[in-house]
Amino acid sequence: MATQLEPNGQPAPPHLPTPPPRPSKGLSTGKVVGIVVAAMLLTMAATLLIIRSWLFPSPFEPVVLSKAEEQQLERKLERFERIGSRPSSSAHLPQVETPTEAALRPEPYSEENASREIRLSEREINSMIGQNPDLATRMVVDFASDLVSVKLLIPMDPDFPIMGGKILRVRAGAELAFRAGRPVVILRGVSVMGVPFPNAWLGGLKNIDLIQEFGTDPGFWKGFADGVETVEVRDGSLRIVLKE
Repeated sequence: MATQLEPNGQPAPPHLPTPPPRPSKGLSTGKVVGIVVAAMLLTMAATLLIIRSWLFPSPFEPVVLSKAEEQQLERKLERFERIGSRPSSSAHLPQVETPTEAALRPEPYSEENASREIRLSEREINSMIGQNPDLATRMVVDFASDLVSVKLLIPMDPDFPIMGGKILRVRAGAELAFRAGRPVVILRGVSVMGVPFPNAWLGGLKNIDLIQEFGTDPGFWKGFADGVETVEVRDGSLRIVLKE
């Protein structure tokens, strides 16, 4: 092998191998401790947030209708012949107080030209619920397609074991529809504090058509089914037509 020469004619120094790269150092002890502490703080914050929302849920905010919505509800309630004075200047629907003179004027009973249709929106229902001081911030109703859902916040007695003084959060849903000439009422479930109740605790009534199950015997369900011409639940509204 020929010897390599430098430009000045001197022999070139032997080629030395390149040293391997040094392995990168891992995380220092301080960084590891910082990551562990940050993870612990995030876990504690998330746990406290979950406990607060689970044991101390925020009360529902009552629905307040706009002026136009209030007037529309007034007209509907007048059709139901609801007795009481409801001044339109109020931002809320007031409680029924003393009957007005016009409401108590003697007149013969008649069903001529009487509407048998009940049509209410989700906001109207929740607005009327909001007029009850005991339910205003503790109950809310939701209308979806063929589904009625209810949320309840139930304050527990301070002497009640474990949950004493806490707020019990209850949710329930039922399918409400009209098929084959009959109303359909199916309990979809009940949950307490976000935990669904097993069917056995609900008497085996979950996912069963209550009208079909109990509507053949004299009682509430038969009377309800026989008096309904049609029922329709859509997103945000409820419509029921009664029979003569």
